[in-house]
Amino acid sequence: MAIWYEGNLNKSENRHEENGAVYYVRGGRESEGRRYERYAVATHFIERGEDFVEVMRRYVSPLYQEGDVVTLSEKVVSMCQNNTVEMKDVKVGFWAKFLSRFASTNDSAGIGVHNVYKMQVAIMLCGKPKVLYAALAAGVGRIFGKRGVFYEITGPQVAGLDGFYSTYFENYKNFGILSPKEPDKAAAKVEEETGVHCCIADINDFGGEVLAVSPKAPMDKPLLQKLLKDNPAGNGHEMTPFVLMREKKG
Repeated sequence: MAIWYEGNLNKSENRHEENGAVYYVRGGRESEGRRYERYAVATHFIERGEDFVEVMRRYVSPLYQEGDVVTLSEKVVSMCQNNTVEMKDVKVGFWAKFLSRFASTNDSAGIGVHNVYKMQVAIMLCGKPKVLYAALAAGVGRIFGKRGVFYEITGPQVAGLDGFYSTYFENYKNFGILSPKEPDKAAAKVEEETGVHCCIADINDFGGEVLAVSPKAPMDKPLLQKLLKDNPAGNGHEMTPFVLMREKKG
C-alpha cells in the first residue's frame, strides 16, 4: 500500500522491500486527472565504469511492471560512461578564479560555478566569450531577482556539471562529472536490453530537465517533467538514483 506524503527523505516508515529490491515511497502526483505513485529505488554507490544496464537489471527489474517508467539520474549514466574529468587535468586560469568569486553560493541544488574548477570546466566547454557574457547577464539578472541566467546561457552541459566536492560523497572530490553522452541512445539501450521503459533526467531541488525518453515509454517528456519537478530522487545522501513512476489505477 502506497503511503502518500510530501518530502524526499528516506523515512523508515516509507521503506519497502520487494523481491530483494529496496525502495522508498516518495508520494503521489496528479496530472490531467490521473494519479501516479513514485518509488525511489535504493542502490549501492555506483562507481565509474559500471554497466548502467546491469545496474538497472539488478535493482529495478524486480520491481518493474509493464506501464511503469523509471528515471535514471544523469549523473549515474555519466559515471557508468566514465564521462568525467580529473581535477589534476583542469588548469585553472585567471578568468575562472575571477568569475567564480561573483557566482552564487546557494548550493541547494548542488555545488555551482563558485567552485573554481567548475568555472574552469565551463570555460573549457563553452569558450571564454560565452562564459563572460553569461556571467555579466547573470549579474544583471540578480539585480532584478532572476536566478539561473548563467546556466540558461551556458546550457545543459554546464548546468549538468557535477563533482569537484565531497559534501555528500568523498568519491566526488577529485573529479568532475560531465553530462551523459548520447542520452537518447542510452535510454533506448536500457529499454531494449531489459524491457524497462525509462528516461534520463537532470533534476535538482530547483527543477531540471528530462534529457531523453526511451522509444516505447508510455509517458512523454512533459508528463515526466511534472512528476519529477520536486526531485523525488533526493539531492544528497539518499542514494536513490532511480525513481519508478507508476500510474495508480482504479
